[in-house]
Amino acid sequence: MKAYLFDLDGTLVQSEAHKARALAAACAAFGAPHADPTLYSEVMGQDWETVTSHFFTTYRIDVGLADFNQRFRAIYSDLIEAGVPLTDGAREFIRACRNTGALLGLVSSADHWMVDRILDRVGMADGFDVIITKDDVMHHKPDPQAYLLAMSRLNIAPERTLVFEDSAAGLKAATDAGCRCVVVRHPFNQRHDLSAAFREIVSFTEPDVMGHDACIGQRTT
Repeated sequence: MKAYLFDLDGTLVQSEAHKARALAAACAAFGAPHADPTLYSEVMGQDWETVTSHFFTTYRIDVGLADFNQRFRAIYSDLIEAGVPLTDGAREFIRACRNTGALLGLVSSADHWMVDRILDRVGMADGFDVIITKDDVMHHKPDPQAYLLAMSRLNIAPERTLVFEDSAAGLKAATDAGCRCVVVRHPFNQRHDLSAAFREIVSFTEPDVMGHDACIGQRTT
């Protein structure tokens, strides 16, 4: 492999729980004190408008998206600043990939400010050759545009690129872009059909994942 492209939330960092808590807390601020963070598992990986609409409909919240986003951002930022864990072995795996001379990219559907905040907090702000966020594309995952843009900027072909994702939308975006995709399982994506993945893992410390030839390991069934 000549390039490795990584989703951020739920893939490199275990931030989905923070996002779920921030969504529930923001809902509580607008009249839904019993909002359940686990509701997020029903829409994780979908675009932000779908995520927020699901919470608004479930808890009968009548609030403008801009006002909700402002409250969510404050809560989420505080949670991130308090600490966000990397997926086990992620830092070491990225270092190992870099040591092979491979190009590294981050491809996220999150707003640029979310990506910047997390990367700064985990000390990876300068860890990638290209960073693509929601603000860089017109069409978001499951559309392949973000991955196609990343590969274009890196001048690398899909067959030489391995993607790491954690959602059905991200997996479809990667495969439709022509890439093989390894998916990371966690509590918020148990509903997702990830059977089209090249391999499923729960951490970057699993056998062969830390090896430089992880990308050509056996596909799981």
